[in-house]
Amino acid sequence: MPTMLRPVRVPGTGEKLIQELAGAASTGQDTVSLARMTAPAGWDEPGQRPEFDEITYVLAGHLLVEHEEGQVELGAGECVLTRAGEWVRYSAGPGGAEYLAVCAPAFTLERANRDG
Repeated sequence: MPTMLRPVRVPGTGEKLIQELAGAASTGQDTVSLARMTAPAGWDEPGQRPEFDEITYVLAGHLLVEHEEGQVELGAGECVLTRAGEWVRYSAGPGGAEYLAVCAPAFTLERANRDG
């Protein structure tokens, strides 16, 4: 039977709001996670070398994705795939960003392997 999922607020870095719809924190699911993020202008987080693939889809604003060879800037309607083991660092553009993140396996702070 289908299960209605309700967002669960999980801790983020700085002022970013994370609402997890499915994943380790919200549903106990370990294979995949889905979260809606709202990041204010100028927000950033430490770099990471995660143990999960991540698909990021921007709903509004601009999201910057730094990687070892440069940087990708995403606007509304654009999507990027980062692979497990690759170093990345996310930050919001001057107008902030609202985006969806799908991680497989599911996001956990331990699997993110953040710098520092």
